[in-house]
Amino acid sequence: MPRPLGELEDAVMTRVWKWNRPVTVREVLEDLQQERSIAYTTVMTVLDNLHQKGWVRREAEGRAYRYEAVSTRAAYAAALMNEAWSQSDNQAAALVAFFGMMSPEQREALRDAVRMVQGPETSTSENAPAETAVGESAGENAVHENPAAAKGRTGR
Repeated sequence: MPRPLGELEDAVMTRVWKWNRPVTVREVLEDLQQERSIAYTTVMTVLDNLHQKGWVRREAEGRAYRYEAVSTRAAYAAALMNEAWSQSDNQAAALVAFFGMMSPEQREALRDAVRMVQGPETSTSENAPAETAVGESAGENAVHENPAAAKGRTGR
Protein backbone atom coordinates (compact mmCIF):
# COMPACT_ATOMS: atom_id res chain seq x y z
CA MET A 1 0.00 0.00 0.00
CA PRO A 2 1.36 3.39 -0.89
CA ARG A 3 1.92 5.95 1.81
CA PRO A 4 0.36 9.33 1.15
CA LEU A 5 2.57 11.61 -0.90
CA GLY A 6 4.20 14.53 0.86
CA GLU A 7 3.29 18.07 -0.18
CA LEU A 8 6.19 18.51 -2.62
CA GLU A 9 5.86 14.95 -3.93
CA ASP A 10 2.20 15.64 -4.61
CA ALA A 11 3.02 18.90 -6.40
CA VAL A 12 5.48 17.06 -8.63
CA MET A 13 3.18 14.08 -9.26
CA THR A 14 0.30 16.43 -10.05
CA ARG A 15 2.30 17.73 -13.00
CA VAL A 16 3.40 14.28 -14.11
CA TRP A 17 -0.21 13.04 -14.01
CA LYS A 18 -1.61 16.16 -15.67
CA TRP A 19 0.89 16.17 -18.53
CA ASN A 20 0.48 12.40 -19.03
CA ARG A 21 3.83 12.02 -20.82
CA PRO A 22 7.48 11.53 -19.88
CA VAL A 23 8.81 14.73 -18.27
CA THR A 24 12.21 16.12 -17.38
CA VAL A 25 13.34 17.63 -14.12
CA ARG A 26 13.72 20.97 -15.93
CA GLU A 27 10.07 20.95 -17.12
CA VAL A 28 8.76 20.23 -13.64
CA LEU A 29 11.12 22.80 -12.13
CA GLU A 30 10.02 25.57 -14.48
CA ASP A 31 6.35 24.88 -13.79
CA LEU A 32 6.85 24.70 -10.01
CA GLN A 33 8.83 27.96 -10.05
CA GLN A 34 5.65 29.76 -11.14
CA GLU A 35 4.30 29.03 -7.64
CA ARG A 36 7.37 28.86 -5.41
CA SER A 37 11.11 29.30 -5.24
CA ILE A 38 12.67 25.88 -5.65
CA ALA A 39 16.06 24.52 -6.74
CA TYR A 40 16.74 22.15 -9.62
CA THR A 41 18.43 19.71 -7.24
CA THR A 42 15.36 19.64 -5.00
CA VAL A 43 13.08 18.64 -7.89
CA MET A 44 15.68 16.11 -9.05
CA THR A 45 15.78 14.59 -5.54
CA VAL A 46 11.97 14.44 -5.31
CA LEU A 47 11.71 12.70 -8.70
CA ASP A 48 14.46 10.29 -7.69
CA ASN A 49 12.61 9.54 -4.44
CA LEU A 50 9.36 9.01 -6.38
CA HIS A 51 11.26 6.61 -8.63
CA GLN A 52 12.64 4.71 -5.63
CA LYS A 53 9.11 4.48 -4.18
CA GLY A 54 7.74 3.13 -7.44
CA TRP A 55 5.55 6.09 -8.39
CA VAL A 56 7.46 6.93 -11.58
CA ARG A 57 9.65 5.05 -13.99
CA ARG A 58 12.52 6.76 -15.70
CA GLU A 59 14.43 6.41 -18.90
CA ALA A 60 17.82 7.93 -19.60
CA GLU A 61 17.95 10.65 -22.22
CA GLY A 62 21.47 11.92 -22.65
CA ARG A 63 22.78 12.92 -19.23
CA ALA A 64 19.28 13.34 -17.78
CA TYR A 65 16.17 11.22 -17.22
CA ARG A 66 12.60 11.44 -18.42
CA TYR A 67 10.10 10.44 -15.76
CA GLU A 68 6.67 8.92 -16.36
CA ALA A 69 3.89 7.99 -13.92
CA VAL A 70 3.48 4.30 -13.20
CA SER A 71 -0.23 4.66 -12.39
CA THR A 72 -2.95 7.29 -12.46
CA ARG A 73 -4.03 9.77 -9.82
CA ALA A 74 -7.33 7.87 -9.65
CA ALA A 75 -5.49 4.64 -8.81
CA TYR A 76 -3.49 6.50 -6.15
CA ALA A 77 -6.67 7.93 -4.59
CA ALA A 78 -8.35 4.52 -4.68
CA ALA A 79 -5.38 2.89 -2.94
CA LEU A 80 -5.44 5.53 -0.20
CA MET A 81 -9.19 5.12 0.31
CA ASN A 82 -8.87 1.34 0.41
CA GLU A 83 -6.06 1.50 2.94
CA ALA A 84 -7.98 3.88 5.21
CA TRP A 85 -11.13 1.80 4.95
CA SER A 86 -9.33 -1.48 5.64
CA GLN A 87 -7.78 0.00 8.81
CA SER A 88 -11.22 0.63 10.32
CA ASP A 89 -12.44 -1.70 13.03
CA ASN A 90 -16.00 -1.15 11.74
CA GLN A 91 -15.88 -0.88 7.96
CA ALA A 92 -19.63 -0.39 7.56
CA ALA A 93 -19.60 2.55 9.99
CA ALA A 94 -16.59 4.02 8.19
CA LEU A 95 -18.45 3.85 4.87
CA VAL A 96 -21.56 5.43 6.36
CA ALA A 97 -19.47 8.28 7.77
CA PHE A 98 -17.68 8.69 4.43
CA PHE A 99 -20.96 8.78 2.50
CA GLY A 100 -22.21 11.40 4.96
CA MET A 101 -19.30 13.66 4.00
CA MET A 102 -20.10 13.44 0.29
CA SER A 103 -21.79 16.14 -1.74
CA PRO A 104 -24.83 15.16 -3.82
CA GLU A 105 -22.60 15.19 -6.90
CA GLN A 106 -20.12 12.83 -5.25
CA ARG A 107 -22.93 10.46 -4.24
CA GLU A 108 -24.18 10.46 -7.84
CA ALA A 109 -20.63 9.65 -9.02
CA LEU A 110 -20.58 6.81 -6.48
CA ARG A 111 -23.88 5.46 -7.81
CA ASP A 112 -22.47 5.59 -11.34
CA ALA A 113 -19.33 3.76 -10.21
CA VAL A 114 -21.38 1.04 -8.48
CA ARG A 115 -23.39 0.55 -11.67
CA MET A 116 -20.16 0.29 -13.69
CA VAL A 117 -18.72 -2.32 -11.34
CA GLN A 118 -21.94 -4.32 -11.26
CA GLY A 119 -22.04 -4.38 -15.06
CA PRO A 120 -24.90 -4.42 -17.54
CA GLU A 121 -26.04 -7.96 -16.62
CA THR A 122 -27.21 -6.79 -13.18
CA SER A 123 -30.94 -6.22 -13.09
CA THR A 124 -32.60 -3.02 -11.86
CA SER A 125 -34.06 -4.81 -8.83
CA GLU A 126 -30.58 -5.91 -7.77
CA ASN A 127 -29.28 -2.33 -8.14
CA ALA A 128 -31.95 -0.72 -5.98
CA PRO A 129 -30.76 -1.82 -2.51
CA ALA A 130 -27.15 -0.74 -3.06
CA GLU A 131 -28.09 2.61 -4.51
CA THR A 132 -30.73 3.29 -1.91
CA ALA A 133 -28.26 2.41 0.83
CA VAL A 134 -25.74 4.87 -0.58
CA GLY A 135 -28.27 7.69 -0.60
CA GLU A 136 -29.76 6.95 2.79
CA SER A 137 -26.48 6.30 4.55
CA ALA A 138 -25.28 9.68 3.39
CA GLY A 139 -27.60 11.17 5.97
CA GLU A 140 -29.01 13.58 3.41
CA ASN A 141 -32.06 11.58 2.30
CA ALA A 142 -30.69 11.54 -1.21
CA VAL A 143 -33.38 9.03 -2.14
CA HIS A 144 -36.03 11.63 -1.36
CA GLU A 145 -34.13 14.29 -3.29
CA ASN A 146 -33.78 11.90 -6.23
CA PRO A 147 -36.67 9.39 -6.22
CA ALA A 148 -35.26 7.69 -9.32
CA ALA A 149 -32.28 6.52 -7.25
CA ALA A 150 -34.63 4.50 -5.03
CA LYS A 151 -35.78 2.63 -8.14
CA GLY A 152 -32.23 1.99 -9.33
CA ARG A 153 -32.40 4.60 -12.11
CA THR A 154 -30.81 7.97 -12.50
CA GLY A 155 -33.52 9.33 -14.77
CA ARG A 156 -31.10 9.72 -17.66
